Amino acid sequence: MDKQRLVAQLIDRLRVSLEAAESASEAAAEEARSGATPAEKREDSRTALEFSRMARSQAERAARLRDDLRTLAAFQPAPVPRGGRVDVGAIVEIESDDDGGRTLFLAPCGAGEELTGPGGDGFLSVVTPASPIGRALLGKRAGESAEARIAGELREWTISWVE
Repeated sequence: MDKQRLVAQLIDRLRVSLEAAESASEAAAEEARSGATPAEKREDSRTALEFSRMARSQAERAARLRDDLRTLAAFQPAPVPRGGRVDVGAIVEIESDDDGGRTLFLAPCGAGEELTGPGGDGFLSVVTPASPIGRALLGKRAGESAEARIAGELREWTISWVE
């Protein structure tokens, strides 16, 4: 599978999120500055304060996304040799009795994004080394088991293959 294509797809998704965060930040900042009349602002200063907080939060989100985009621009996922261990850049298929199989792309950032396989064939969920699943998979090989606690519940998967 073309991992650089997956990285490019992830970059596109994060750029869309960045645009949304920047737009939301600007809209909230404008609302905080001029969204209400001076009399309304005096009466309910909490509204302006809430919009200011929202603008600041969205600006912080945009800054994180810019950092993620810089990281991905430099990211060159290496092929995993046959029998190799899971590392950042690996494509991993996991199976469990609970939810069948899933294909994951272990990336340095972009957790939670869903990418499409070549030709729109299948979906890959992005996980990072900071996530419980990502931590559980790191260093494992095909045929091994990985377990992680998610939402207080211990989950176990078998690694079907690593690419």
